[in-house]
Amino acid sequence: MTSSDRIPPATPAESGPADRAAGGAAFAAVTRSYYPAIIAIFAPLLLISNICATKGVAFGPIVGDWSIITDGGFFLFPLAYVLGDVLSEVYGFRATRRAIFLGFGVAALGALAFWVTSILPAADFYENQDAFDTVTQAYFQVLAASLAGYLVGQTLNAYVLVRIKEVTRERHLWARLIGSTVVGELADTLVFCLIAAGAIGLSGAGDMTTYVVLGFVYKTAVEVLLMPVTYRVIAALKAREPSYAVPPRVDG
Repeated sequence: MTSSDRIPPATPAESGPADRAAGGAAFAAVTRSYYPAIIAIFAPLLLISNICATKGVAFGPIVGDWSIITDGGFFLFPLAYVLGDVLSEVYGFRATRRAIFLGFGVAALGALAFWVTSILPAADFYENQDAFDTVTQAYFQVLAASLAGYLVGQTLNAYVLVRIKEVTRERHLWARLIGSTVVGELADTLVFCLIAAGAIGLSGAGDMTTYVVLGFVYKTAVEVLLMPVTYRVIAALKAREPSYAVPPRVDG
């Protein structure tokens, strides 16, 4: 385990010495790491973006009959990769992989909740069962596609970033961010599109190609545009995480 994967020391528990001496209530200690807070944002992104992705979206026609075709989660899902980059850069591959699995678990829990809700008997006054079933059935197909793409893309994104960092150390952060995003987003978009095409209404090779190419270009462009913000977040976390330590540079 690397230094970036270690959990920092915990802060004192809420109960003070007097409370403990008097047999007061006991509390667990809260760690000083920002990792749980990032996880709290990172994990639900997959669930929320999957629900949004059940709607196919088209902008156009722009040139002739050509339109930009994507899904409703296009504006949200790239943020998961930005946070994935932050986790990989600051906390390492193992900690990021743990976050990816937690995100997977949240999405799976959401799928279970939607399935149970869909099979529960509808009340007499509830008139939207067919609409609810239409959305949830599309969600299950989108979920399967998204989870497959998410696991492949996010894992490759974290792996590539960490491997580049092992060579560049603290230098050339831009190369790590862009290089990992290109690999991760391409794999994610391709896997997702191949599985979810029917659920979001894609038909024909033209629509598929447009979706993959534009999805990949868009997500990579978002990463580049948000890079100044990503730089600041990473720098702030590195400065504030007690366990983050830069290894000494060995010359020669």
